[in-house]
Amino acid sequence: MSLLLTGLLVLQVFLAVLLVGLVLIQQGKGATAGAGFGGGASGTVFGSRGSGSFITRMTAIIATFFLLNSLFLAYLYANNSQSDSLLDKVPTEVSSDSDDVVIPGLNSTEDAPIIPE
Repeated sequence: MSLLLTGLLVLQVFLAVLLVGLVLIQQGKGATAGAGFGGGASGTVFGSRGSGSFITRMTAIIATFFLLNSLFLAYLYANNSQSDSLLDKVPTEVSSDSDDVVIPGLNSTEDAPIIPE
């Protein structure tokens, strides 16, 4: 199970970096990819519609994989029954002797201190 979680975490980081890169590459509505290659929109590398639809489609696909991987990782971590908490490893001892606790005025032989008014 640990190897699966490690592999999915590596995939999650890779998808996150790829998704950020694809979002940063995208151009605004006014800019076309044809201007970057020195020609009109019909002579671009990605076809007559430009690179916008290709990058937009790839961003949607990567975002879908990122979301599904996130949900699957959350499911696996929720069902992970291993407890690595330090509080679970601390031994707790409860003493049954109530004479160990001394509260002045309740269970001691001396009188409680008098507070002057």
